[in-house]
Amino acid sequence: MFFLESLSYSLKWLFPHRPYVPSSRVIFGKVMADCGVDLYALPKEVRDQLAELDLELSEGDITQKGFEKKRAKLLASYLPNADVTLPDVQLSGGHSGEPTTSPEASGPSTSSASKHHRTHRSGGARDERYRSDIHTEAVQAALAKHKEEKMALPMPTKRRSALVQSPGDACTPPDTSSASEDEGSLRRKAAFSVALAQGLQSPDYWINHSVQSSSTSSSASSTLSHGEPKSQPQPQPAASVLADVLAHMHIENSVSPDVTSSATAQDRGSRMDLPPAVRGMSRGQSRSSMLDTADGVPVNSRVSTKIQQLLNTLKRPKRPPLSEFFLDDSEEIVEVPQLDPNTPKPEGRQIIPVKGEPLGVVSNWPPALQAALARWGATQAKSPALTVLDITGKPLYTLTYGKLWSRSLKLAYTLLNKLGTKTEPVLQPGDRVALVYPNSDPSMFWVAFYGCLLAEVIPVPIEVPLSKQDAGSQQIGFLLGSCGVSLALTSEVCLKGLPKTQNGEIIQFKGWPRMKWVVTDTKYLTKPSKDWQPHIPTANTDTAYIEYKASKEGTVMGVAVSKISMLTHCQALTQACNYCEGETLVNVLDCKKDMGLWHGILTSVMNRIHTITVPYSVMKACPMSWVQRVHIHKARVALVKCRDLHWAMMAHKDQKDTNLSSIRMLIVADGANPWSVSSCDAFLNVFQSHGLKPEVICPCATSPEALTVAIRRPGARGAPLPARAILSMGGLSHGVIRVNTEDKNSALTVQDVGHIMPGALMCIVKPDGSPQLCKTDEIGEIVISSRAGGTMYYGLPGVTKNTFEVIPVNQSGAPLGEVPFTRTGLLGFVGPGSLVFVVGKIEGLLMVSRRRHNADDLVATALAVEPVKTVYRGRIAVFSVTVFYDERIVIVAEQRPDASEEDSFQWMSRVLQAIDSIHQVGLYCLALVPANTLPKTPLGGIHICETKQNFLEGNLHPCNILMCPHTCVTNMPKPRQKQPVDVGPASMLVGNLVAGKRIAQATGRELGVLEDQDLIRKHQFLSDALQSRAQTDPDHILYVLLNAKGVAVCTATCAQLHKRAEKITATLIERGGLNTGDNVVLLYPPGIDLIAAFYGCLYAGVIPVTVRPPHPQNLAATLPTVRMIIDVSKAACILTTQPLMRILRSREAAASVNVKTWPIIIDTDDLPRKRPPQIYKPPTAEMLAYLDFSVSTTGMLTGVKMSHAAVSTLCRSIKLQCELYSSRQIAICLDPYCGLGFVLWCLSSVYSGHQSILIPPLELESSLPLWLSTLSQYKIRDTFCSYSVMELCTKGLGTQTELLKARGVNLSCVRSCVVIAEERPRLTLTQSFSKLFKDVGLSSRAVSTAFGSRVNLAICMQGTAGPDPSTVYVDMKSLRHDRVRLVERGAPQSLPLMESGTILAGVRVIIVNPETRGPLGDSHLGEIWVNSLHSASGYYTIYGEESLQADHFNTKLSFGDPNTLWARTGYLGFIKRTELLDASGDRHDALFVVGSLDETLELRGLRYHPIDIETSVSRAHRSIAESAVFTWTNLLVVVAELSGSEQEALDLVPLVTNVVLEEHHLIVGVVVIVDPGVIPINSRGEKQRMHLRDSFLADQLDPIYVAYNM
Repeated sequence: MFFLESLSYSLKWLFPHRPYVPSSRVIFGKVMADCGVDLYALPKEVRDQLAELDLELSEGDITQKGFEKKRAKLLASYLPNADVTLPDVQLSGGHSGEPTTSPEASGPSTSSASKHHRTHRSGGARDERYRSDIHTEAVQAALAKHKEEKMALPMPTKRRSALVQSPGDACTPPDTSSASEDEGSLRRKAAFSVALAQGLQSPDYWINHSVQSSSTSSSASSTLSHGEPKSQPQPQPAASVLADVLAHMHIENSVSPDVTSSATAQDRGSRMDLPPAVRGMSRGQSRSSMLDTADGVPVNSRVSTKIQQLLNTLKRPKRPPLSEFFLDDSEEIVEVPQLDPNTPKPEGRQIIPVKGEPLGVVSNWPPALQAALARWGATQAKSPALTVLDITGKPLYTLTYGKLWSRSLKLAYTLLNKLGTKTEPVLQPGDRVALVYPNSDPSMFWVAFYGCLLAEVIPVPIEVPLSKQDAGSQQIGFLLGSCGVSLALTSEVCLKGLPKTQNGEIIQFKGWPRMKWVVTDTKYLTKPSKDWQPHIPTANTDTAYIEYKASKEGTVMGVAVSKISMLTHCQALTQACNYCEGETLVNVLDCKKDMGLWHGILTSVMNRIHTITVPYSVMKACPMSWVQRVHIHKARVALVKCRDLHWAMMAHKDQKDTNLSSIRMLIVADGANPWSVSSCDAFLNVFQSHGLKPEVICPCATSPEALTVAIRRPGARGAPLPARAILSMGGLSHGVIRVNTEDKNSALTVQDVGHIMPGALMCIVKPDGSPQLCKTDEIGEIVISSRAGGTMYYGLPGVTKNTFEVIPVNQSGAPLGEVPFTRTGLLGFVGPGSLVFVVGKIEGLLMVSRRRHNADDLVATALAVEPVKTVYRGRIAVFSVTVFYDERIVIVAEQRPDASEEDSFQWMSRVLQAIDSIHQVGLYCLALVPANTLPKTPLGGIHICETKQNFLEGNLHPCNILMCPHTCVTNMPKPRQKQPVDVGPASMLVGNLVAGKRIAQATGRELGVLEDQDLIRKHQFLSDALQSRAQTDPDHILYVLLNAKGVAVCTATCAQLHKRAEKITATLIERGGLNTGDNVVLLYPPGIDLIAAFYGCLYAGVIPVTVRPPHPQNLAATLPTVRMIIDVSKAACILTTQPLMRILRSREAAASVNVKTWPIIIDTDDLPRKRPPQIYKPPTAEMLAYLDFSVSTTGMLTGVKMSHAAVSTLCRSIKLQCELYSSRQIAICLDPYCGLGFVLWCLSSVYSGHQSILIPPLELESSLPLWLSTLSQYKIRDTFCSYSVMELCTKGLGTQTELLKARGVNLSCVRSCVVIAEERPRLTLTQSFSKLFKDVGLSSRAVSTAFGSRVNLAICMQGTAGPDPSTVYVDMKSLRHDRVRLVERGAPQSLPLMESGTILAGVRVIIVNPETRGPLGDSHLGEIWVNSLHSASGYYTIYGEESLQADHFNTKLSFGDPNTLWARTGYLGFIKRTELLDASGDRHDALFVVGSLDETLELRGLRYHPIDIETSVSRAHRSIAESAVFTWTNLLVVVAELSGSEQEALDLVPLVTNVVLEEHHLIVGVVVIVDPGVIPINSRGEKQRMHLRDSFLADQLDPIYVAYNM
């Protein structure tokens, strides 16, 4: 085994003819020497076996273990000691080079090290083109600079199985998560205070060294320590650690401590259902960056430390942006083009078109290619045309020119005369026919190709489809469709191998037209009749054949080559390559297209050349086969790619008899790739001693459109070789040629591809825009004018014009003449002596921030970063995706099966650094996928377009991913600076009036005056109303409770409810020892017991507090909430049921809360029949009726006080709005514990007398159709539900409407279905619900929403008399600036908003600027303030904060109407006067709720509503079931629930990042992928984002994957 050093010599333009002498120094035996073995001392057969073994390993035909075992066996007798582990040798690319020993292997190699640091030589499909020692050294030098920085990147967190024990147990850091168990996942418990007491080690130490082995969290957190050991820091005192952590945290608004801040860490940690702030928070303060922790202590968990690490890396000074910022002018985002003054610009003169040598006229050249075949078939019938090799590389058979002619003739006759009838032939001359032959069967293909030419049908060679889902299969279908192909020729063997249906028919390939298959084996061909002769016209402009070509976007098009072009091209190649009759040519290329077709089939037949074809399958088995063929047949010409040079070197055995002196031309087909230089040099170094002459290596440049563009002619023996150019990559990125003088790390060595073809004319034009001629020192696209090129894209005239009919123009815009040129897709320039240099291809061009980068250059750099450990066979794909107005670079590589997470992450981190250093461009995404999973091209390369498609569609399934949007997205809008408000509210008001805008306020209908004093007296207190109904209408049923089967399990008439309430009152007085005004907690499941207990409390003169009972299966998460409300409300007694009482006192409950300190618990299941001595009557209606406790979505627990007056007014408003009377029936499917849900469940029926059918939402989980079938069965006109109920029905029953119909469900009776919520209406959900259940009779107008808040439980509700809710579309960009701009439906960045329902009777609403407190105009965004008799009286707080009460419940406008007292809802919205009329005939004012002020995220100076970002995220991929966003230390965190398989988890990371960047102009900091159901949702269907945030920071989510975007 040996390594080669390839040297690239380069000369400046001043010395173009300096002789170039390649180094013949070969470095032998480095590795063996390290093992104490001299390679030359080994016998030849041992060296051969070692070389073969090494090749097997590089090809993946043997495992590493097997390789080491066999090698040890071979070397056992030659080694000084038993250990034969080789040191880790670093190879860049896949070519052998100067071995660079990695840091880990610099010391003596040990067997333990060998498990991790193995010796590989990467060979195979793609990397050999990019091998360059100089570049490898440059990459290593660039990385060495980064070593000193020790950039600690946070490693992604992956879920590990709880059963897998990690080796890092011994050094697991102190677990600082402070949280309890949550539903559905295991949680760890470790109090934060304990961790602090013990003293933490430096968090950095843990990030860098720990391997955490928990069921919830992570794989090893690795930094970028490049193999060097770090000294272990001493443990620090806890206080200093804390100070250090706090120092790095950015806290925007310090918020006064929560009510629970005195609680222990364990108490705080154990809450899951309820974050602890009880008091309100002043509006406008953002909670987004507040650290929600006890005593102001930050949650120092692994997650937060990683985020801190991420913040630290983001704080590092970034290089200046490549392009100026976008400016947001509040309307559109526009780029301000400000070029860097130091950007290099072309300075040369305008290029002059370059002419090729004249195409000579030779007298014996045939008039057409078919004529040449006819001539040789007749006169040289025994002359060999083609030799085919078997799989071992030995000749299988030889096809002579006589056989080729006779078989082609038979095929032509068969195609024209035997496929159809004489009157209706299947094929006519000019028809297109697909040729489907494998590379391993070239003779059949030759016959088919020439048979088609003789029959004058047009062959379209394509690859053999291997499966229905082949990479690019659909695009091949597009090609066949655009060429009108319906017939395919193939061989019998190939036909048998095609995928079939069960009936034995060939399957319909994806995107293909219907095909008829014809087998062309000789036995199926008919001998032509004696009088039949093929028509061989002189070459004309008719199409001869069609060659397929894939565009950058993946579209496959057919390049049509005319008969005259084909012939002229063969003549030009004959002249350029000096082909002679009877020569031997070895062809390793695909004979269906490109050079393999042009040289190996067309030009060879014209010159009666003997072609020896070495198929890809033979090369894989025997890489030296082509060299052996050259030696055996004394071939004069060989046609190869860099890959074949590389493989031959790798498999080279030191055979003295291999002689390559016969070669006069070694044509390197991909010599136009700048990275081909090293392969050519290295091959020459090895084989020069075998007679290979330096001047015979001939790189060439080709293009599917222009065919051969340029080829280097063989030089004279001993003549100086052409010069090389060492170019600056920085200059190339700006499109100019600069000789690299400063930074040798970012240099590109380019070799020439010779002169242009005979008879051609060449220009260099700008690749984008009009085809303007370039300057001499400018890189541009090569365009060619020649008779020997393609003529068009067949069947695509539009695209043809832009490529085949280009007229170059000079700088003044004048055309260069009338001769059309063809674009080649090659980027290059003309060097001294008219030599052509190619630096890349258009299809590999990545335009990032107006700089050009070449995909191949990036692949070379990535491969130079120790690929041996990580990348499988050097398989790397580079492409760009357009995100946020610019191209972003994505690198996808296949990961070796044995690569560790650490190695992979380290490799990705180093690739980032290398590309940043060498190319000065940031990577957007770096992904590693499992080995052999990237889509392949027919010859085993990576199908780039399909890979890109998979990436964008989320079908790539990476196993590791690293997103770096922070570093590469440099064109973000500038953060908005909020200007100080100089204009006062009065001026704004006057300004609005002057502009003709009215003040944004709206009023519900009048409550009206109750004439009857008796009615007022009856309804002033609900307790009186119930007593009155029990006397006047005792048997009227008020409530019906249904179970999951829809059976009424409990009913309550007026009298029954009154009597049950009395029993509870008597018990309370007797056993509770309560005083009037004491608070009593009602802990009941949804039902009639809860209602009876409520009225029992009113009768007893105590204040009821309804609380949701704890979940028996999840006490740890839900019981602390109950405890907290009991403590905060200072309840003197708990009323509950027997089962719940047992739970409260159980051992399980004791694990979560202190069960010994419960207040008196009374179960009300079996109460004695007692009547209270008296029923309490409040002295005034302003007295407190009940307390309403609720947790907001921001995690704040707030209790509001509801007076008797407010309760009766609210019930009256609802009665008027919904026209509720004793004869009416309504159905309620809501949670009855707070807000409007409680009012409708417990209060409204007693006040209005209507019958309420109660459906506990929990019952729907076991019987989904319960609610809808109840509506149908009872013919309900009005129903109330929550969003969670609606979502349950939409997701669970949406596909079962036919089944519901069959069961007789009919919803045509439903007049109004009102969703009760405290949020922006969910338009998508309500519309989906309406559409889905339209089939069972639901009216499209039935569904509407209600809106309430903490300060006023019911502000809007769609009534019976009001107009239908209206929908408007607002501009999202304006909304972020706190402005409303109405746009048309379908406008970009438009957001649909639905009116929240008609404003309730007796309610006034005004829109106010939350900062100036001045009223706003119509259609302006501001805070919704409300004035109403049924507003709450204030917060129920322990400390009695009067200032907050005044601010939220009794506040005044700063201008306009200074006397009215308003309550602040804390919601942003606007009022718009519509064209609709309300009941009184006036124009209707619609209230649109946008979102809660407390929930908004302040990012980049703009206000974002989480729901908008979440909507975009949920749309990003089909497997995202739900999502939630929050911020932490100014990083946006996105949590997405994955409904698909876990292998899709990493697909979501780039898609989520893309969509948020595109639609919201925000960079996501962390993407967390979790299981379905992890995002906590309350009973109203609202996401509890702050709970989620706390769980995430406490490392309790058990995420599938956490990605930290760089």
